[in-house]
Amino acid sequence: MSELTHNELNALVTLLDDTDHEVRTHVRDRIISLGNDIIPFLEKKWESSFNPSIQKEIEDLVHDLQFATLKTRLAAWRDTDDRDLLIGIWIINTYQYPDLEFEKLNAAMHQIYFDVWTSFNTNLDPYEQVRTINHVLFSKLKFTSNTKNFHSPANSMMSAVLDSKRGNPLSLCCIYLLVAKKLTMPIYGVNLPNLFVLTYKSDNITFYINAFNKGLIFGRKDIINYLEQLKIAAMDDFFEPCAHIQIILRTLRNLAQSFERLGEQDKIAEIKELITLLSD
Repeated sequence: MSELTHNELNALVTLLDDTDHEVRTHVRDRIISLGNDIIPFLEKKWESSFNPSIQKEIEDLVHDLQFATLKTRLAAWRDTDDRDLLIGIWIINTYQYPDLEFEKLNAAMHQIYFDVWTSFNTNLDPYEQVRTINHVLFSKLKFTSNTKNFHSPANSMMSAVLDSKRGNPLSLCCIYLLVAKKLTMPIYGVNLPNLFVLTYKSDNITFYINAFNKGLIFGRKDIINYLEQLKIAAMDDFFEPCAHIQIILRTLRNLAQSFERLGEQDKIAEIKELITLLSD
């Protein structure tokens, strides 16, 4: 784990509530420098400690270590060529669920794909193919819009959405998008103001899908009407597919809004840090 002995690590932890701020800062920096391998040791120290101040310091340390790992992973993802959507979603998911393994999320998504694939017929026209996906996701598997807790941070955490079967427009579209990609369908995300939808876009057919409304199929004119109601001028981006990085950025902005409603200033600052990291 480190070049420090068990006794030296113990001694470091006991200094976490030292009255000297400079000592505490030095100790925190030293522990942080040991990296994520120190986390199991810190968790055991938290369990055995009867000092609330040290427990709080340990909690903050573990979070800082996990957040540093998240930033490293997100920067690496940003710099990959394909920016795999599920990996990006998983990285953001680890903000709230740091112990979540990618394999678990991937297995859950594969099971959903398998449920759709067993009902899927490649000989059907695109509209019927989409209706097949709609039937499996929204009628058979019972995924639905989380209108009751629309602004909950859980709506941006894919593992929570898969457990509850309830999500916001973006998370439901991501599930749909990941399934469609495995079926090699030309379905992509579309960034609308206040709403995220999908588009089926091939050389000769284009239409749109609202996963938040059980996969409702609609057309370009409906988007124009929607924008007119919002008094927002139509832009090309509102009709065209967006990149995976835009989906992850929107997920982060949704999270920031959720934490803003909850008044969690520290989390808002961290999410803004992640947004900046992806925007550079």
